[in-house]
Order: sequence, then C-alpha cells, then structure tokens
Amino acid sequence: MTDTVAPTPPWLDRYRASMMGTVTTPLALLVRGEGCHVWDADGTRYLDFLAGIAVNALGHAHPALVAAVSSQIATLAHVSNYFATPPQVELAERLRRITGAGDDGRVFLCNSGTEAIEVAFKLARLNGAGLNRAGGERPRILSLQRSFHGRTMGALSLTGQPALQEPFAPLVPGVEHIDSTIEALEAAMGPDVAALFLEPIKGEAGVVDLPEGYLKRARELTTEHGALLILDEIQTGIGRTGSWFAFQQFGIVPDAIALAKGIAGGVPIGALVTFGAASGLLQAGHHGSTFGGNPLAAAAGNAVLGEIESAGLVENAARRGAELRSLIAGIGHPLVAEVRGRGLLIGIGLSSPVAKELSAAALAHGLIVNAPNEHSIRIAPPLIVGDAELAEFRTLFIQALEATALEATA
Repeated sequence: MTDTVAPTPPWLDRYRASMMGTVTTPLALLVRGEGCHVWDADGTRYLDFLAGIAVNALGHAHPALVAAVSSQIATLAHVSNYFATPPQVELAERLRRITGAGDDGRVFLCNSGTEAIEVAFKLARLNGAGLNRAGGERPRILSLQRSFHGRTMGALSLTGQPALQEPFAPLVPGVEHIDSTIEALEAAMGPDVAALFLEPIKGEAGVVDLPEGYLKRARELTTEHGALLILDEIQTGIGRTGSWFAFQQFGIVPDAIALAKGIAGGVPIGALVTFGAASGLLQAGHHGSTFGGNPLAAAAGNAVLGEIESAGLVENAARRGAELRSLIAGIGHPLVAEVRGRGLLIGIGLSSPVAKELSAAALAHGLIVNAPNEHSIRIAPPLIVGDAELAEFRTLFIQALEATALEATA
C-alpha cells in the first residue's frame, strides 16, 4: 500500500511563495491566543509552553497590555529620536530601578535583543580603546563556546556556534570563544581584554547553566583587569528565572546587560542597561535607532513590567518553575535524563537524540515546546502559568513522551 501524502495547506503555499526561506517550515498558522493557549486556523487549541521563545510574559491578549497599546496608538505611536515622550522616560526609569543600576545607570532603547548586543559590542570597543595599566590597548573580546547572542554581524561574531558563522565569514575581528570553565576563563583573561560576554544560562544551547561560582569569578577577573562584564539577559531577564534578572541570584553587579524578549510581551523592543562607570562610555552619535524607544513600544513595556510587578509574577515564576521541574522529574520516563534551568526557563535533557520527534509529538497532542538541539527540550511558559496549566502540561507531555518512545521502537 502506498502512503498517502497530505496536501500542502493553501496558507503554506502562500507563505513559501512570499517569505524568504530563512527559517524552517512553520508548524501551524496561528490566528489567536488567550492566556496560556493559542488556536490555529483549523480551530485546534494548543497549550503554549514556549511563549514565543520567552517573550509573551503575560501570555496572550492580556487586558493590561491590550489597554496600554490601544490607548497609546490612539494618542502617539512614533516621533523619532529627535524627541522624548513620557512612556520612554518612564520605561528607562523603571529599567534602572528593577535592574538596580540606580542613579548612575543609563538605558539605551532599541527594537530587539540583537540590537541591544550590537550596542554592547560598541561599548566593549570603547572600553578597549582606553589605555590599560600596561599602557596599550585592549583588542580582545571574550565570549563562550556554544553561546548565542544574535545573527547580525557583530552579534554573530560573539555567538559561539561555528555552523551559524561559517556562511558569513570573515566576521568582526577580535572575538575569542573559550570553554565554559573557570579554568579556561582564568587562562584567557588579561589586561588586553576589553570585555567578557556571557549568558547567565545558555538558552539556545538547551538551557545550560554555567558552572558553580562562574559568574562570581568572572566579576572578580574582569574587575581586576579592567574589562567589562556584559551579560546577555535577553532570554533570562524580566522575571523569567525567578528574579527580575538572573544575575541577581549570583550576588554580582555587571557593567551592562542586554535585554529584550519579555519586556513588552510581544511588542518588539530591546534595551541595553549600563551600570556605574560604563554608563559614560557611549556618547552622542555613537549609536542610534529610528524606532528605538518609540512611545507605542515603551507604553507596552511599562504595562507589562508594571503587571509583572503588581501581580507578583516574578515570585510566581520562581514557585511555578520549581513545581514544574519537580513535576517533570517525577514523571519518571526513561527519555527524561535531566532537568535544568531556573524559574520558568527549563531545559529537559533527553537520554536519546529524539528532541525534534518529541517536540513534534507534543505539538500533535496540543502542546508547544521547543527542541534547540537533538538532546534537549526547552520550556518557557508565560509567567502567569498556574495549577491548571501545569496539570494540562503533565498530561500532554506524558502523551508526547509515550508516542515518541513508541515510534522509536516501531
């Protein structure tokens, strides 16, 4: 008997005819969302435990975000960077407060995490142009192997994934990728290093924690050698890991943090927040953005951050994350080898290289998760997740695990 191939849905034909093929084939055509659920064009409901890759902090169609965006777009949506607006100033002040950057902190608002990293790259270069204690320049920038910082040329140069970099070589010079060990960091650090870029948790690598004591030692070494410690909190920030920012769990203060994703709950925005002396490096004309800090995105950011704070969603992320990790470990399925991460950024290490099959099985059962590599499943539900969603996840994930195991033995 010949297998019957399902016809391509019309929407996918239209997509392929008009969109560049820079991403994999879309999994579904989503048309609406509410809370922790989304619906496709056929009316199928999915439990969204990816939240747009840690973006939809308040879930979908949250009233606070809907009201803020509706009101702001009816008032003032864009003015360019020749003018300031109240939402922009309020958002910058709010970010200085929740990061702990305080009066000496400064904020650059842009449109994405990659753009925030590009500004941070310039910050590093400005620090590198200064004289070190030996009287020379600091030409070196350190980043980690298997890191991910974005896909523009500067951000890609910092990304420690050769497969992503090779088609676009030569990249921006001066970046060195080191192993994620304290010993490798100690060997690489010196007075000729301008900056060290780190993800507190490597999200795209499968939600992989840094070694115990790594961030503390990184802060000690960068301070000793006059290098900047720049943290990529694009995925780990905005309450995702059970504190406003992941670095706050490690007892350190960085020189700068790059932010995006969860700030505005799906409205495009990014930010670089600087601390202390690093706030004086970027000067007029060093960087700019036509859309950065526009009142519409800033109003969305203020609404989302305000709701996270008033509804106690940072604390909810810490509590529900612990419950979710315990729930996953308690399933006791042979495919689940390890549970990683903090708060509601969770990685599931698998005993077999079937992550893509498991992710597809989950989708078929009405659950959205992600397979960043063959051995890992990434989970990042909205920060509003509660008892009902955890129970639903458990049922659907067990079904996906069983379906994947059955397929592997067929």
